[in-house]
Amino acid sequence: MTSKSSPILGIDTGGTFTDFVYLHQPGAKHQVQVHKVLSTPHAPDEAILQGIEEMALTESVRSGAILIIHGTTVATNAALEGKGVRTAYITNTGLADVLAIGRQTREELYNLTPDLPKVRFDPSLNLEVDVRLDAKGEVVTPLTPAALKQLERDVKSLKPEAIAINLLFSYLDPADEMTIEALFQEHFFVSRSSFVLPEINEYERGISTWVNSWIGPLIRDYLNSLQRSLAPAPLAIMQSSGHTVASHLAAVRAVNLLLSGPAGGLAAAMHIGQSIKQTNLMTFDMGGTSTDVALLENKISLTNQGKIAGFPISVPMADIHTIGAGGGSIVSIDSGGLLKVGPESSGANPGPACYGQGGTAPTVTDANLILGRISNTAFLGGRMMLDIEASFNAMASLAAEFDMEVLTLAEGIVKLANEHMAQALRVISIQQGFDPREFSLMCFGGAGGLHVCELAEALEIPEAIVPRNSGILSAQGMVTSEPGRELVQTWRCLIEQLEASTLEHRIDNLIEQARTELAAEGITDIHSVTSLDLRYLGQSHTLNIEYSTIEGAIERFHQEHEKQYGHRIEVDIELLNIRLSAVGLQETRQLPSISKADGLGTRYRDETQGDARVSKMIGLMEIHRRQLKASDELVGPILVLEDHATTFIKAGWQGAVDFQGNIRLSKVMGTP
Repeated sequence: MTSKSSPILGIDTGGTFTDFVYLHQPGAKHQVQVHKVLSTPHAPDEAILQGIEEMALTESVRSGAILIIHGTTVATNAALEGKGVRTAYITNTGLADVLAIGRQTREELYNLTPDLPKVRFDPSLNLEVDVRLDAKGEVVTPLTPAALKQLERDVKSLKPEAIAINLLFSYLDPADEMTIEALFQEHFFVSRSSFVLPEINEYERGISTWVNSWIGPLIRDYLNSLQRSLAPAPLAIMQSSGHTVASHLAAVRAVNLLLSGPAGGLAAAMHIGQSIKQTNLMTFDMGGTSTDVALLENKISLTNQGKIAGFPISVPMADIHTIGAGGGSIVSIDSGGLLKVGPESSGANPGPACYGQGGTAPTVTDANLILGRISNTAFLGGRMMLDIEASFNAMASLAAEFDMEVLTLAEGIVKLANEHMAQALRVISIQQGFDPREFSLMCFGGAGGLHVCELAEALEIPEAIVPRNSGILSAQGMVTSEPGRELVQTWRCLIEQLEASTLEHRIDNLIEQARTELAAEGITDIHSVTSLDLRYLGQSHTLNIEYSTIEGAIERFHQEHEKQYGHRIEVDIELLNIRLSAVGLQETRQLPSISKADGLGTRYRDETQGDARVSKMIGLMEIHRRQLKASDELVGPILVLEDHATTFIKAGWQGAVDFQGNIRLSKVMGTP
């Protein structure tokens, strides 16, 4: 077993690359080693073991000396691809069709022929049991031995691999669900709603529970296999909330892993923002397959209204907006004859044409290479040569379709990709009532730095931040993250009529539950934050308000409602849910700073090309990130190379290097 000061290896498995960050302590000084390999989607653990071997950490892992924290896409991919297991759904008599009926809401209000969800529920796997609680948790129809016997026969005839149990009002009394769970858990993967999501709304609770069982066996098998390969090294898994959970507990919380990888990036961004005292951040994570954007105000914002693969997933997860635009996004012509970028991706295999692995479709990465924004000799630290000729060949036929030169097409592709990503940033900021100019844009992911200046310009963001090791930042988030739990209890009442002592008692129960769960991972000290889901009486939707006192929560609710909806109402306020975010306290995992330049620092500028240079293939001035010291300055146009990412500082922009090695970008004064 590792101690608090043990070395930590963060691993983030993406659709194209698998990233590694190793934080260790020779003496008292933290040191960081980073690495990147191509992902192996057919067997994600193969890339993990390959990276560990290439980093010369195999023996340390086998000795159990390293704590491994992993962000996985197995849950996400299974959901997106519709590859879950055969799952029986058990509910009350008369409610078998709830999951199929849903809320009857339209994603596109005026589309009379919407696309059907990729994953459809099989009604033949729905089972009903004659049992019922009322809205106060009191028994209306008891669960009888005869009903259990019949249920057992029905399940046996269906031959499922997993079972999901969702009974009305089980969040008030889970006894019936627990009885059914005990009947089947020896032979099946079983999820019950009173554990997965013990809160009101039977549809959302049922969907989350079904998804947990649907993908749970896949997560369990993957993590068990990975743990065996890494044993005896302890393994923790990143949850969608940005907190970790021990691997042996992760499978039973499979639905909490759907944003495992992206949450790691937010954890790292928040850690960096706090260290440089810039906590109002818009994050931009561009990988090979997709781009994730989020807005942070001194914390990772969570939502219980997430949607994955068309499913409304109500477990707490980072509030991330994802689009299908990444470096590997395939460029094509749509049905209207216009240029189209994504959402299809070339992935890790065959990858973009320039990877030389058989890919022939043009991608955003190919466009950036053609424009000289990527060095063909420095990719992956020089371990992987990029084939410019293959990129030109991939672009040639498409350029001919539009009767334009390949360079012109490449510029158009980058501009179109930028517009897709700028629109995603507008969704999380302007459309939510936030002014982008009041935030800094932090970019990361392998391709993030190639587009950061143009995106900041598009939203008039005054500062952009490119962290050191930006290409593997999600993996870095794994090593700086903390174990934690997000717990909820539904309790409907009018908050003005509530005794503070009664509310505090329920909060204490949640704290004790969190303490017990984290103690199983060796965590003895925790910090918790309580919040309340509140709404005006008669409303359907709630606002989540941090709790300190009842009076304070009431006033903050009025203020937040007025901020979001433009008005407040002098009517009773209803409490719907109590939420607790609990985090295990441990030693701070501080990343090392970089050395400071003498005097004012070096000013790097390409004098041969000047600021008018845009993108014409003869190559921009290049400097490697490792050469930079704190207080150094960079004037665009210039390429800053890393082993795992490239930052393109365009003409009219300049950068200053801070003590952590972050590049703080801003427009040159007087530049339009």
